[in-house]
Amino acid sequence: MSAPRKFLKGNEAVVYGALAAGCRCYFGYPITPQNDIPELMSSEMVKAGGQFVQAESEVGAANMLLGAAACGVRAFTSSSSPGVSLMQEAISYMAGSELPGVIVNMVRGGPGLGDIGSSQGDYFQAVKGGGHGDYRCYVLGPATCQEAYDHMIEAFDVAYAWRVPVMILGDAILGQMKEPVTTWTPEVNADAGKDWRLEGAKGRPERLLKSLFLEDGALAGHNAKLQARYRDMQALARLETVDVDDADLVIVAFGTIGRIARSAASQLRKQGYKVGVARPVTLFPFPTPQLQALAVPGRRFLTIEQNCGQMVEDVRLALAGKAEVAFHGHLPGNLPNPDDFIQPILDALAAKA
Repeated sequence: MSAPRKFLKGNEAVVYGALAAGCRCYFGYPITPQNDIPELMSSEMVKAGGQFVQAESEVGAANMLLGAAACGVRAFTSSSSPGVSLMQEAISYMAGSELPGVIVNMVRGGPGLGDIGSSQGDYFQAVKGGGHGDYRCYVLGPATCQEAYDHMIEAFDVAYAWRVPVMILGDAILGQMKEPVTTWTPEVNADAGKDWRLEGAKGRPERLLKSLFLEDGALAGHNAKLQARYRDMQALARLETVDVDDADLVIVAFGTIGRIARSAASQLRKQGYKVGVARPVTLFPFPTPQLQALAVPGRRFLTIEQNCGQMVEDVRLALAGKAEVAFHGHLPGNLPNPDDFIQPILDALAAKA
């Protein structure tokens, strides 16, 4: 029997993926272009027997997520760029307290209020921590509605396996486009978090979840543990590649821009140009080893993003001077299509020649 398929927006796929993953609490506050998520969740979470709360603000929603996570409840929140900025303090507290939780950012144009169109301008914020202190979120960059569904399931698994906040970094294109999605239900480990979650101390020693370490050397030790965890997470890094084996030029792009770049590369392949695409699926951990393996002699790279230049820094760090990396930024405020990328790709090929 085939798995059921639904015709869903990316925002809707996020909702159904979260419910399939066992999420039973949602806290959010309205902001375009992610409003479909709380709207749909307000009915579907209740049907699933969970709790839906429209918080008084994004600050409130993020702190509610922290509280639910401390109790071992599978919960998530969602917002778009300015709203996620307001959540950063709570996300830092979650990371410092080793609490699992899922945050969805359907990125809109910025800086400031910007517009409600697509952007990838929140890459730095997502992968470099975003809030105060030395911490990381596990970050996924879905390119399709199917991935929006699948990545939500993965997000909860990773959050609980590694006790870290997990962020889904989408954008307005992903949130609003509609595609067939094959739905599936994973096995949910009900015992996840049983060794640390707060659920009453009757019959067992007290537990303490905190991000404040004032004793001599305590914070240094805590940070050392967190950094070791982030290094170990490198094993989870993933890079999707298309037509890279004989490529003279490899385009590096993530999320929906990676998908659009793939269409542009396909057009140029038909004209005889040897162009491939490498799409980081995990943005943190960044797929450094996988990208390094593509840096064969004579090959050039072109990073394409819908921002003014963010992931390109990680691409250049990953390749460590082994290959030249050009950059094309499609500025937020303009909706991209494959034709927009043809000339930048040809220019990068010409520079190689």
